[in-house]
Amino acid sequence: MKRTMMIATLVLLPFIFSCATAETEHNVQNAIAHYKIGVGYLNENKVQQAFLEFQKAYELNRGDKEVLNAIGIIYLLYFDEVQKAVDFFQRAVKIDPDYSDAYNNLGVAQEKMGKFDAAIPFYRKALSNLLYATPENAFVNLGRANYRLGNYDAAVTAYKEAIKRAPNLDLAYLGLALCYNATGKYGDASTAMTRAITLNPAYKGDPRLAAEDFDARRIIASGNDQKDLSDYLEILKY
Repeated sequence: MKRTMMIATLVLLPFIFSCATAETEHNVQNAIAHYKIGVGYLNENKVQQAFLEFQKAYELNRGDKEVLNAIGIIYLLYFDEVQKAVDFFQRAVKIDPDYSDAYNNLGVAQEKMGKFDAAIPFYRKALSNLLYATPENAFVNLGRANYRLGNYDAAVTAYKEAIKRAPNLDLAYLGLALCYNATGKYGDASTAMTRAITLNPAYKGDPRLAAEDFDARRIIASGNDQKDLSDYLEILKY
């Protein structure tokens, strides 16, 4: 009897495992669907709807690094809950130690806390992955962190590396303009600003449109962001 029971149990095991595998795969596919819906909402600036979709994806598959990263982004950029964002980014890189997007976002989180020195190693970690699809993002952020620290040469180098990889990235030229302005290279600052305005589709190369946008954003900005926008306006006068 005991032998028969053991055989019966062994026969049932593959069936039970098969059911569990099918359920897991179903959850994973549903999680992917919710994640994609969330990305769509976020692209439409429907933040709360995006967050709910990402949460549904997370409940279905807690091991998806992209879902963890997406939730972290919401906490960081929209809810201003930096520590929660950091927790999710850290969980994402624990799942994939080469996940450059999450390392880049960890750097941004450090900057939001005013820890520019602490941000730089995260950007460098993101860039150490040769398979990183968008290294220009981390280079721009690396440039900004160095600029905040007064490391202007390092900032210029980082911005130029960003431009090598994405020649039409206006943010890199804006960063260069700030660096040149800070070091008294006003002609270079003006040239970089002109290039940034030319590349930005909202400005269409029109300094007047750029000035109006900078001024409107400056009014509601604060801290370093406000100073940057004030400097942009000053550079436009050169």
